[in-house]
Amino acid sequence: MNETSTGFEVKPEQRQSWVSIAMVWAGGMICVPCLMIGGVLSGGGLSIPQIILSILIGYGLICAYMIFIGMSACDTGLPVSVMAEGALGKQGARYIISLLLAFACVGWFGIQSATCGQAFASMLAGMMGKEASPTMVAVSSIVWGIIMLVTACAGFKGLKWLNYIAVPLLVAVCIYGVAMGFAQNDGMAKIAAYDPAQSAGMVFGISMVVASFALGGVISGDYCRFARSRADVVKSSIVGVIPAGLFMLMMGALLSLVTGQYDISAILASVGVPVIGLIALVSATWTTNVTNAYSGGLAMANLLGLDESKFTLTTGVAGTIGTVLAAAGLLGKFSAFLNLMSGLIPPLAGVLIAEYWLVNKGDKSRFQLRKGFYAPGVISFLVGAIAACITGGTFANFPALASVSFLNVPFFVGPINGIVISLILHTLLSKVMGTKAE
Repeated sequence: MNETSTGFEVKPEQRQSWVSIAMVWAGGMICVPCLMIGGVLSGGGLSIPQIILSILIGYGLICAYMIFIGMSACDTGLPVSVMAEGALGKQGARYIISLLLAFACVGWFGIQSATCGQAFASMLAGMMGKEASPTMVAVSSIVWGIIMLVTACAGFKGLKWLNYIAVPLLVAVCIYGVAMGFAQNDGMAKIAAYDPAQSAGMVFGISMVVASFALGGVISGDYCRFARSRADVVKSSIVGVIPAGLFMLMMGALLSLVTGQYDISAILASVGVPVIGLIALVSATWTTNVTNAYSGGLAMANLLGLDESKFTLTTGVAGTIGTVLAAAGLLGKFSAFLNLMSGLIPPLAGVLIAEYWLVNKGDKSRFQLRKGFYAPGVISFLVGAIAACITGGTFANFPALASVSFLNVPFFVGPINGIVISLILHTLLSKVMGTKAE
């Protein structure tokens, strides 16, 4: 493969240590959504051992596929959006990856805007001695959505420094919150006595954990292509993802268990850190959400065939859609959104891994970029995604589809099913249909 022809060649001096890449992953894991997902796990009735196992298995699965994708990116020096042209064809990669990125980023923007809006409304209502009304939450979500969107479009440089404050502050607030929660709410006794009557099960837990970083695992090659070796990809992925992910999800789960609440803003208020907690939550959400809006805008521009000069327009569209979803109550559909992400994104990893490691035997010289749509890859991804959604219970979250029996056939773990099916199918179809893209 001729790397220089793509314009994405990685020069030797651009290679980074595995520690610096691991820090990128760790920073991405320390965020509000991870706290929320920890709350979802405990809210689903999983026992403490089940929560820990779900986190380790879920992030272990993500690390497994991000390592294979990352090593191929390290070999080729290509970002995932370009490398995917080998598995899906240039047009297939453009539309599928851009659509997934736009969908995921807009959804996350909406959820985080709603989280921020709900926290802010709860604090204001608490100061007035009353509970936040749905209207107050919706208005607050819109206001914060607009603030985040404007800074995304304007490129507010102060956010870089805000991030340096937000990440350590969020970690400190979580540790303090858990400590106070245990002290004020007889936390040790609550944890010891915690015996949920009904559990959503390990499959639910693993799927939620996978969904929390599914997209990050697939696009890991964008960073891992700067690694110095395949071994560095392995080390940076495992060290960067699993410890930080385990810490944040367990913080969220423990905060939820000792306070008996899932609403992260209410939890922080109940353990005595309403103002500082709000500052940590808003600042951490703000810095992350600007990236969501920007990435969603770029993906939308690529999907529509526009160049990067139009990113302000498409970022504005992506952020506006997310803000409207936030005001409409997207936060109430958080589990459904996560389930959909865990069904749609992992099968893409299966196709990328199959193309480089099984079809091309992990040999960079055999790897080729294709034009148009590459049928084996596109078909394999679609079949894998549908299978993951059917076996993972994704359609059960949508009332119009929940009663359709053939769309809800629980089996094993949906994301794993999707990866395995897309991987095997791509390998077989590539042999049967040939290597030419349409």
